[in-house]
Amino acid sequence: MTLTELNNLSRPELEDALRKCCGAEAWVQGVADGAPFAYEETLYERAQAIWYGLSEPDWREAFTHHPKIGQDVGSLREKFASTAQWASGEQGAVQAASEATLQALARGNEEYEAKFGYIFIVCATGKTADEMLALLQERLPNPPEDEIHIATIEQARITQLRLEKLLSA
Repeated sequence: MTLTELNNLSRPELEDALRKCCGAEAWVQGVADGAPFAYEETLYERAQAIWYGLSEPDWREAFTHHPKIGQDVGSLREKFASTAQWASGEQGAVQAASEATLQALARGNEEYEAKFGYIFIVCATGKTADEMLALLQERLPNPPEDEIHIATIEQARITQLRLEKLLSA
């Protein structure tokens, strides 16, 4: 869709489109409140400003709208039907990973979620499964107050990519 088409959506349609990019309801409402957007860059800047102005509960809400890295494609498709195609493409390298890497990712995800209370968030686009595993292992020792900020940066990258995909679909 073009920016003009996005700007011409009804408010409910705009909100639905934005939810495909980020699942935090406060973010959806805040970005939608800025419509219409004169330029794509205006949309992107607003999306970033709203995101970084949210609270930790809002960030955590957004994280719940992602499948775990390495989650099987059938589960991904069922749970996240509206964003499954994007998430699958973002995690495409995981599908070609070795069984050992997949098992390590699964164990790491469990450990991460037990420690931090949310799933491991990483912008997977362009990364191999082994690279994501290395990042997961590197971030596990982080204190929670540091990790939440790293996860928010990763979510912002994912959201940016999804906004770009939204406007190119």
